[in-house]
Amino acid sequence: MHTTRHALDTRATLLMVGLCFTWALAQIVLKYTAADMAPTLQIAVRSGGAAILIYLMVRWRKQTLFTLAGAWKPGLVVGALFAGEFFLVGEALRYTTASHVSIFLYSAPIFAALGLHLFSPDERLGKVQWLGVVLAFVGIAISFLGNDGDQNTAQSPNMLLGDALALLAGAFWGVTTVVVRGSRLKHATATETLFYQLVGALVILASGAVLMGQTQITWTTALIGSLLFQIVLVSFISMLVWFWLLRLYLASRLGVLSFMSPLFGVVLGAWLLDEVISLNFLVGAVCVVAGILLVSGQEWFFSKKASGNPTASRG
Repeated sequence: MHTTRHALDTRATLLMVGLCFTWALAQIVLKYTAADMAPTLQIAVRSGGAAILIYLMVRWRKQTLFTLAGAWKPGLVVGALFAGEFFLVGEALRYTTASHVSIFLYSAPIFAALGLHLFSPDERLGKVQWLGVVLAFVGIAISFLGNDGDQNTAQSPNMLLGDALALLAGAFWGVTTVVVRGSRLKHATATETLFYQLVGALVILASGAVLMGQTQITWTTALIGSLLFQIVLVSFISMLVWFWLLRLYLASRLGVLSFMSPLFGVVLGAWLLDEVISLNFLVGAVCVVAGILLVSGQEWFFSKKASGNPTASRG
């Protein structure tokens, strides 16, 4: 049955502000509690906890978790990509700032748009969107080239490595979107797709943490609060709200508002973690966000047929 999706209203806008703030804060709490538990292990724990909550919710609703025959094959691919993305995020946070991770991770819509342009004839990039792609990559280059000599780099000599890992994580996120859109998963329920991703992250990231010796845990109030926040709010409630919004509202409009996540990430990193925002990084970040807006918001800003690319689930 065809469902008419609506333009954004006040309710949807306020919910998106809350979601973007929550997703940005996730990077901050990971960085803040990294000394108590490695970020990679934290993400594994939060993924496993959220997977359990998804399963219990489906059982409570007396629904079926696996609704689409054969979806497990692309589900394994998506789970591996999701795990790879957050493994890179966890490692990036060891070397660079949370604000840098927020900007580079949320370059994902650029990579998704490029992938969909190549593999989906209905989602070719227009001239304005190509301008957005170029602008975003110029911003990335400015951010990278401007790292040498700033205060953050002096404190973290491997900052460029961390930035590169965060950018690669954004590419993994973009590829995940392409796989979801080009496979049977596009017909699967949101809970099924999310479950594949969460279980994949649990298995692969927990194994990675063990192999790399990142299993040391110092139980503190901050760490317990961080894990509860990540499991319940980041990987469970925020995802359910996101998929609910996608069912009711135009995905391209929601995608435009997601630009608030990297902006919140930069502000929160500077405020809560005392991260220094260099001029080069600030200029580069503005270019990246502007590029994302041009790629994701063509329909909104230019009243043309969308070649939109709603992003795959977070968590």
